[in-house]
Amino acid sequence: MPSDNSSGMGDVFAAGVASFHFASCLMKKMKRLATHFILLRKTISCEFATILRQGDLTRMGIELPVVFKEKMKERLGSEFEAFMASYDAQRWYGLRVNRLKISPADYLAIAPKEERLEPILWSEEGFYYEESSRPGKHPHYHAGLYYIQEPSAMVPAELLEVRPGDRVLDLCAAPGGKSTQLAGKLGGEGLLIANDNARERTKALAKNMELAGVRNAVVLNEEPAALADVFAGFFDRILVDAPCSGEGMFRKDESMIRQWERHSVERCSLMQHDILRHAVRMLAPGGRLVYSTCTFSPEENEDQIASLLLDHPELTVYAVPLRYGWSSGRPEWTAAASGSETTRKAAAQVAGTVRLWPHHVQGEGHYAAVLERRPTTEPGRSDVDGHTGAADSSSNKALLIRSEADAVFQKKGRGLQRAGREDYRSSRRGEQQTGRGNNGKNGKNAPRFDKKAHKHARGLSPEQSWLEFAAAVLPGAELWPGRLISYGSRIYLQPQGLPELDGLQVVRAGWYLGEAGKYKFEPSQALALGLSAVEAVQTLDFPSNSPEIIRYLKGETLQRGDESSDGQDGRSAMAQADRLHKGYVLVCTDGFPVGWGKWDGGMLKNELSAGWRWT
Repeated sequence: MPSDNSSGMGDVFAAGVASFHFASCLMKKMKRLATHFILLRKTISCEFATILRQGDLTRMGIELPVVFKEKMKERLGSEFEAFMASYDAQRWYGLRVNRLKISPADYLAIAPKEERLEPILWSEEGFYYEESSRPGKHPHYHAGLYYIQEPSAMVPAELLEVRPGDRVLDLCAAPGGKSTQLAGKLGGEGLLIANDNARERTKALAKNMELAGVRNAVVLNEEPAALADVFAGFFDRILVDAPCSGEGMFRKDESMIRQWERHSVERCSLMQHDILRHAVRMLAPGGRLVYSTCTFSPEENEDQIASLLLDHPELTVYAVPLRYGWSSGRPEWTAAASGSETTRKAAAQVAGTVRLWPHHVQGEGHYAAVLERRPTTEPGRSDVDGHTGAADSSSNKALLIRSEADAVFQKKGRGLQRAGREDYRSSRRGEQQTGRGNNGKNGKNAPRFDKKAHKHARGLSPEQSWLEFAAAVLPGAELWPGRLISYGSRIYLQPQGLPELDGLQVVRAGWYLGEAGKYKFEPSQALALGLSAVEAVQTLDFPSNSPEIIRYLKGETLQRGDESSDGQDGRSAMAQADRLHKGYVLVCTDGFPVGWGKWDGGMLKNELSAGWRWT
């Protein structure tokens, strides 16, 4: 028989095993709980970061200024509770398809399914998207196929009713969303002036215009008074999206609340008063002006229009049809409503203006007024300078060359164009044979590029340097409508019909084509984005879901051995690059240009500057 001692040892062992099993199970459960906790913490952190990054405060609650709430309660009465509830509702995100590059129907055919686009009723090009789809992180964004824009902000440009051939001014244009919308409606015909008086803001304005591929615009950095002296009675259409107190943007951007507290309604009203008077000076007879703000304050809205009508009896309000949940302007909120008969008549007209309330529409708060100037000429006749608005055919004239030397060189350029692709290829081979390959440099002893040089090393003017480049890389460019001008070594194609811009602060004198270096012409990113793929001799097209296009957009060099077959058609563009010859290549995604590269011996050297890269 076993001893009592051995029996006790067995019990102890069994108890130990049970304890170990219990501890092991406990540890596993604790690990699972810890994992769930970490995942939960990450989810909460990501959600919180997204809220802060996007400015979406609706899920956190917004602390509105007390004075603002009191004013809105007094004005809205029974609608106040619904208005306040809108700050706890979801935000609406919108993008607008760029008609300069693609139609809305064609874009829907290639759009990623995860965007889940739904139409915005007041804009044929506008679509709502889900914030989680992040359309700013897609190659189509870098190709300028759409602009990310708050849905209500699309209304003013729609009300302006721009026609191809019009002369259009966007007076307070930065960051450029409405300017690109207006450019799309012009369709490459006519003229667009995009102006902003804040120098820093014109950087974003110019870049957005270039990203959209706008070819018939000039970007200025001027005060309205200075423009009015140059462009008196010049424009068929003027948009004044005025700087304002921003009350309609509180839900979208918390920083607007702080700005509202710093920049009073009274201060904004004074600016708006002056801006509108200068804008009217530039409106042609029979022209249309749209005034818009993103604020609810009647001092910045109806009061501004009533006052302007009193000062300019030649103006009338075009009554905007009330659709899509839009509401009429409020004459009873104006100071003029309690004045003389004349002021009351002016106040009554503002009923034809329109308000977008966030509790009535799927968008933020906006105000817009459409004003028309009575014509002083008979229908179909031109004004004093011969311009007839959309009927003006001057925008279709061929490129003007301003000197005999340029004219001679243009003739040479046409000869190169007729020679076609084979002549281009043989000329590139000739460069290699004569030692002028590798972009015109002669090995280690090649002179450095002199940025101050305004003349080509072979004695060519900047315009001639461009024409030589265009004849080889972009045959047919000499027929583009516009006028070649140069600022130093930088070349622009300026739209027809401009008055002299002497004395004005010019940010972009037209479509920026590039810079004439000491030995070669260097094409710009704006040139690439303004082109269609068929205009270039050499192109390399990557599917938008391929790793190569992401690598290109990040600034990487691509080589033939790097190809992947993850694209839409199962083939890599790099694997099909045998047809390319040394020189500039227009890089595309899904058939739309995104930038330049240089092909050299099985390698695509990236020409995308840092400011245009994927981040």
